[in-house]
Amino acid sequence: MPPPAGAPTDFPRGYPADVLVLLPPSETKAIGGDGPPLHLDELSFPELNPIRRKLADALADLAADVPASLAALELSARQEDEVARNAELWSSPTLPALERYTGVLYDALAIGSFRKAALAKAQARLAVASALFGIVRATDRIPAYRLSGGSVLPAFGGLRGLWRPALEPVLAGLDGLVVDLRSGAYATLARVPDAVTVRVVTENAAGQRKTVSHFNKAYKGKLASVLARSPREPSTVEGLLGVVSRAGMRVERVGDTALELVTE
Repeated sequence: MPPPAGAPTDFPRGYPADVLVLLPPSETKAIGGDGPPLHLDELSFPELNPIRRKLADALADLAADVPASLAALELSARQEDEVARNAELWSSPTLPALERYTGVLYDALAIGSFRKAALAKAQARLAVASALFGIVRATDRIPAYRLSGGSVLPAFGGLRGLWRPALEPVLAGLDGLVVDLRSGAYATLARVPDAVTVRVVTENAAGQRKTVSHFNKAYKGKLASVLARSPREPSTVEGLLGVVSRAGMRVERVGDTALELVTE
């Protein structure tokens, strides 16, 4: 899909892939890191940096008021360490995005098991949606932080009104086939034109299907792993279905760009 006239065309540096898998972030994140503190100019999609800076500054300032932070981020008193991480957002060490995010989906993705060639493919094909950064490439170094897609910050209110005008043109300018695996709170921050979406479903003996909730993240992580590792470079929905089918997963087309991943 060619970018519309006037859309940003700054794709991730060295990006060679015909498919980009857009992952949701996770509430849980690895702590620490081995990289220097956050430097926005080193992130992909620098046109998002003004909003990134506003949000990072707002989170760091809000962290000075722990009760207000807990309320805005919908955290319990036992999660004050999350507020402390926001307070150190500009000074704490960084990790590549694919190492920073943890949880069920990222456990299923199992990026730590990728060999060198597969890891290079994954770094080119995977990106992560983020309430704080909008979208980051797999290798972009980011600190630990806490901010959810549905958060309401005192300085800005809901995040959709802040992100949508800036993020949608960037997502519209993504080249190639985009597989959008974002969860609802992040999908509402900005739309991706013509993106392939995937619904995880179960099927009973009568052929009736219902959406999977409990294992949804795990199956999407497994799907992302298949697409990230594939020696083939799918550039169409048909090519994507072929890659997934050869990996033993049952994925069916239910619309032009809508797929269902059928679980047992």
